[in-house]
Amino acid sequence: MHLDPCATLANMAAIPDRLMRDAMATDAQSEASPQPLSETWIVLPGLAETPDEFGRVLELLPGLDVRVVDPWLTPVTSPPEELRSASGAGTPVRLVGHSIGGLAALRWMLTYPGEVERLVLVDTSLPSETGWRWFYPGARGDRLIRSVLRVLGRIGTPQLFGPGVRRLLIWVGSTANRDLLPKATARSRYGAADSWLRFWHELTWSWLLAAEVATLLARPGLAIPPTALLVATGGSSRFTAARWLAGQQSLAAALNATIQVYPDSAHLLHLDRPDAIAHAITPPR
Repeated sequence: MHLDPCATLANMAAIPDRLMRDAMATDAQSEASPQPLSETWIVLPGLAETPDEFGRVLELLPGLDVRVVDPWLTPVTSPPEELRSASGAGTPVRLVGHSIGGLAALRWMLTYPGEVERLVLVDTSLPSETGWRWFYPGARGDRLIRSVLRVLGRIGTPQLFGPGVRRLLIWVGSTANRDLLPKATARSRYGAADSWLRFWHELTWSWLLAAEVATLLARPGLAIPPTALLVATGGSSRFTAARWLAGQQSLAAALNATIQVYPDSAHLLHLDRPDAIAHAITPPR
C-alpha cells in the first residue's frame, strides 16, 4: 500500500483542530446543562411528632426532594450517621429541624460541616436546655421514671390516654388547633404500650444533645452554612415569648443566621405556618 507523505502530514495537522472542536462542544454542552446543587432537604421532627404533620409543608414544595425522618423508627437524637441512613439521602444535604430536631440538625452540621449546605431551624430547642442531671439517661431518677412508664405500658395506660395526650399537645402547641394526623395513626402510635417510654427516652437524650451542641458551638473557626431561624411567639408560646426570643436571638448571632418571628404561631409552626417553612426552603431568587 502506497502512503502519500503530504496527505499524511495534512491529516496529522488536522488532529489538533478536531480535538479542539470536540473539547469546545463538550464545554458548551456542560454550560447548557450545569451540575445542580443538592436539592435534597431532610426534615428532622421534634419530640412526639410524626412525618404526617409535615404534609402541608410538603404540599407547598411540589417537585422538591423533601424527606421527613420518622422519629418513631429512628429517634432524632440518634447520631448523624443514622439519621443520614434513615433519610436515604446522599451528601451534601439541606436540613430542617423542628424543636429537638433543630438540635439534631445543629449537631449534624457542626460534626460534618461539609455535608450540610443550608440549615433551617424551626422554633428549635436551645443548647442551654440541658434538663436535670438526676434524670439524665442511666441516672437514678431516669431509671425510676422508666420503671413507672413500663408498668403503665403493661397495664394499658397509653392505650387509654395516648390519643388524648396527642390532642392536648395539638391544643397547647398550635394556634390553628388542627391535627393532620389520621386518628388511626394517632391510636396506633400514641396508644402503643411503649409510646410514653419512647417520649421520655427522646426527652432525656435531647438534654445530652443540647450539651453536646453547646460544646461544639464553642469551638473556634466554625464553618457555618447559610442558616435561618423561624421563631414562634404566639398562642401558648406568648407566655414565655420574651425569654424564648432572647435565646433564639443569641443562637442566631452565634450562627450568623437570619431570624424571622411569627407572633401568629405557637410552637408547632409546621401546623400553623407551613408557608413560612416552605418560604425558608425556597427563598425568592
